Amino acid sequence: MALPLSRRHFLGLSACSLATAGLAPLLGAGGKARAQQLPPTVRGMDAPDAVLLNYNENPLGPFPEAREAALAAMGRANRYLFGLQREFTALFATRNGLGEDRVAGYCGSGVALDGAALAFCSPQAGLVTADPTFESLAQMAGAHGTPVRRVPLRADGAHDVQAMAHAAAETRAGLVYVCNPNNPTGSITPRADIDWLLAHKPAGSVLLIDEAYIHYSDEPDTLDLVRAGADAIVLRTFSKIYGMAGLRLGLAAARPDLLRELLLSGANSLPVPSVAAGIASLEHPGHLAARKAGNTRLREATVAWLAARGYACLPSQANCFMVDVKGDGRAFTTAMARHQVFVGRSWPAWPNHVRITVGTEAEMARFREAFAKVVAGA
Repeated sequence: MALPLSRRHFLGLSACSLATAGLAPLLGAGGKARAQQLPPTVRGMDAPDAVLLNYNENPLGPFPEAREAALAAMGRANRYLFGLQREFTALFATRNGLGEDRVAGYCGSGVALDGAALAFCSPQAGLVTADPTFESLAQMAGAHGTPVRRVPLRADGAHDVQAMAHAAAETRAGLVYVCNPNNPTGSITPRADIDWLLAHKPAGSVLLIDEAYIHYSDEPDTLDLVRAGADAIVLRTFSKIYGMAGLRLGLAAARPDLLRELLLSGANSLPVPSVAAGIASLEHPGHLAARKAGNTRLREATVAWLAARGYACLPSQANCFMVDVKGDGRAFTTAMARHQVFVGRSWPAWPNHVRITVGTEAEMARFREAFAKVVAGA
């Protein structure tokens, strides 16, 4: 459904591909940036005692085995090592019952999101997404003339799949995007709803399922859809529970024909230390349960603390949650920064809600201390 891209058009998009962490600019109609490629420097964020709860990073960092593997791989980082990259994607494929031709590696999931926008969207093939949700896909698609329909989340934070299917039919959507658990809310969309959306989307469109936070949740993943050959692409990243945000590593899983359409999934080399760390992470899945449990305990304790003080949070199964601060979210974020606690932002659809990343025990204690002072006007 999407229009083919010329080489000149494709090369003009390269700057947009820097949106890997969701920190890139909003883009203008011609694909030109209207803001900085990197977020502005915020005073105090680099201080040794700063508490960073703003970008959904994992404060624990990579698994110990992944750190060792990355350091060991530095000695070979002067080579492209495509064989190591194939080992990485093959390991993921084997662990998940997929053919090796159904998995491609990326520098994080942002590049795959960009590739999906370019491959499956156009002025004649719209994008349907939730509101609020992770924004880089809509930014890329909208920058190049794609009609973007933002469908409000349900009251419980789940995607409104019936409304999304209706919007997809109206826009002749080439792509329907579901982030599950969702960013920024951490809310989940039940698997039955995802299956319903896949069955009721327009014929020929693609369902893009972003599972960046799936390991934090109790929800089943959707890789079985890839095994079944569905019109679906599943994205994974090592930036969250694996603690590798700065190493930039991710995967896309889909039918071979859909992977080819992503454009950026060819023979591009991935960073050798990142790939080595990714392999080590996949080889030590036992760490996942402990990290999930620790994150859940701290998240739920913080949400309960807020609720006891009259501040409601949306149900979350991720390493973040949204709290209703009962006022301007931007002002709240600024006030928290004065206490050296840096939290996420609010979204236009929910200006009074602020996203909070789950940090360490000590960091969440600092968050509670600063929150109490801010709401008291200190």
